Amino acid sequence: MNLTDDMSLFTLLSGASVPVQLVMAILLLTSLASWWYIFIKVFSLKAAEREIVDFEQDFWRGGDLNKLYESVNAGRKRPQGMSSIFEAGFKEFTRLKRQGGLEMSDITESARRAMRAAYNREMDDLDAHLPFLASVGSVSPYIGLFGTVWGIMNAFRGLANMAQATLAHVAPGIAEALIATAIGLFAAIPAVIAYNRFASSVDRLAVRYESFMEEFTNILQRNKG
Repeated sequence: MNLTDDMSLFTLLSGASVPVQLVMAILLLTSLASWWYIFIKVFSLKAAEREIVDFEQDFWRGGDLNKLYESVNAGRKRPQGMSSIFEAGFKEFTRLKRQGGLEMSDITESARRAMRAAYNREMDDLDAHLPFLASVGSVSPYIGLFGTVWGIMNAFRGLANMAQATLAHVAPGIAEALIATAIGLFAAIPAVIAYNRFASSVDRLAVRYESFMEEFTNILQRNKG
């Protein structure tokens, strides 16, 4: 059998030991799942950024807050992002003002708590799938390394029954072992890059949400009507 044919990728994968094949299968499935979550996060974060821009344009236009509240709730979908924070705060503010008998500081503090609860829900949505990407980025190289170690051990065990060891005998086993490491890195590197990028974007969105909550609270405190 020709050595070049033996060293083809398909032959190495199909001829690998069962533990190494399991490691490769786990890493490939993990990589596919991480890429799926990466695409989901790309679109969801872009949608969140567009929502902030659109809402801030409407909010800082200086119109009636009641009309803005009605427009936020007019859609079929639940308000999201900054709209959700505004909706929660303004709803609580107007509810307590209609009741009467409360200090303005108590009303605005209750509205702030309502906005904080909405903020926490939005941050949970933005952080979704990020722990999975972090786990893939940190664990995949070690899973691939396990496959590599097992493959090399298996290759050297096979040499024990041979009177004369040559490169042709040991090369396929070492090559299949190194493929496990390569697949582990293939799964880990995009996950790490994506996690760092997404975590930075989430942090920027969180800062904008918190800034809006402070500014909106100040506006509510000045609202005596």
